[in-house]
Amino acid sequence: MNEFQIGQKVQMKKKHPCGSDVWEILRVGADFKLKCCGCAKLIMIKRRDAEKNIKNILD
Repeated sequence: MNEFQIGQKVQMKKKHPCGSDVWEILRVGADFKLKCCGCAKLIMIKRRDAEKNIKNILD
């Protein structure tokens, strides 16, 4: 099990429509709040989906 922390940057398996696949974690819990490092779009995603889609921790 990975330990995710606020402020970490993660690489996702799929790219965002803006072309970036790097996201910053803003909130950790049952849901993750992520900010795209390319266009600053904010999303909320279920923990299970986030853990499945995270490819690499960049910190």
